[in-house]
Amino acid sequence: MEQQYIDLYKEHHESIKKHSAEVMNELRDNSFAQFEKLRFPTVMLENYKYSDLKTPLAIDYGLNINRIPIPVNPYDVFKCDVPGINSYLFFVVNDAFYPVNEPRNKKLPKGVIIGSINEVASSHPELLKDYYGKLSKTKNDGLVAFNGAFAQDGFFMYVPKNVVLDKPIQLVNIMRSDVNFMANSHNLIILEEGAKAQFLICDHTVDDVNFLSNRVTEVFVGENATYEHYKLENTHTKTTNLSTLLIDQRASSNVTANVITLHNGITRNTIEIDLDGEHCETLLCGMVIGDKNQQVDNFTSIIHNKPNCNSRELFKYVLDDLSKGGFTGKLYVAKDAQKTSAFQTNRNILLNKTAKMRTKPQLEIYADDVKCSHGATIGQLDETAKFYMQSRGISESEARLLLMFAFTNDVIENIRIPALQDRIKLLVEKRLRGELSKCEGCVICQ
Repeated sequence: MEQQYIDLYKEHHESIKKHSAEVMNELRDNSFAQFEKLRFPTVMLENYKYSDLKTPLAIDYGLNINRIPIPVNPYDVFKCDVPGINSYLFFVVNDAFYPVNEPRNKKLPKGVIIGSINEVASSHPELLKDYYGKLSKTKNDGLVAFNGAFAQDGFFMYVPKNVVLDKPIQLVNIMRSDVNFMANSHNLIILEEGAKAQFLICDHTVDDVNFLSNRVTEVFVGENATYEHYKLENTHTKTTNLSTLLIDQRASSNVTANVITLHNGITRNTIEIDLDGEHCETLLCGMVIGDKNQQVDNFTSIIHNKPNCNSRELFKYVLDDLSKGGFTGKLYVAKDAQKTSAFQTNRNILLNKTAKMRTKPQLEIYADDVKCSHGATIGQLDETAKFYMQSRGISESEARLLLMFAFTNDVIENIRIPALQDRIKLLVEKRLRGELSKCEGCVICQ
């Protein structure tokens, strides 16, 4: 599987670099050498034991290394805004930032920079030199190394000191191609001291071909800054979504991350959060609704490096048919991270005997003055509660729906954008009813 990409890089690395900024190219050869050594991850690796990527990675995908324009204007055809969210709206089509902005995007607060990471690297190299690749280059991961070798663009956001974004930033990743296609993009988000931002990512696919996206996102949250990260995946069953989210928190910063998969083919989310300052607050949530042959694996790591920090983690899965779920959650408390408070919970419901869930919560603690716990459960719907509702005149199907919705509700309640929370509740209800969950009014999805 890897050899075709190794040969491709060796033959076309000059073309790849020609269409990329220097700051991206500085790490490119080292990333390729690392990929050549590590190769794609397999289930033989402990961190990927629940992610069997052999089949999707064996497909012959196209790569747009010469940056040929994609014949689609997402602003004209994509109407999937969350109603009432009033966001700043941006698009990445496959692996390239789309350059046309709506008028509302021109009213960004003074000093905020949002755009193509490739172009910003050329226009504001000082912003990227201390951040780009700082987190990703230390990861011993073949997918991250592959991204470093082949990514040529992505999304960039910079929020200066004490600036508060007045409304959320919404990024829509659209996969569009007439042939099987792979996209590698690298995103970089920087919040300076005291800044505040809400960020929503929506993943969507257009054409009925095999897609594979391999996206790496680095987030730097400065002292006293507040960052909210929401990711909604609603793609088709021929899509493989490989996502790596790396977050670095500084003293007294506050981070909320919520990752929701409603419809997909194969998904692997890697989320690693480093608490590198005292008094950090972290809330990490996730939810999966799977059926048919869908597969979702979430690998999370929260590293407490400093004392007096708090983290909470909650992931929930509802699996039906032949779907498969995986969860690996690691909590690490360093020797000097005294007064740490860290709690991790994974709850799962299997709606029949053919759905499968594998979970591995982990605690690794080297400090002696901490409050930490972790736990996981796998079960079925509460038959007693269902019987009680039926005895009160509620049909069996509605009783099942109410129980499933109640099960997922505490994850949804941790979404702090009211319009988004309402939208997710509607989509979850539709998904649990077995509907396809396409966004109303979306030209592409119809």
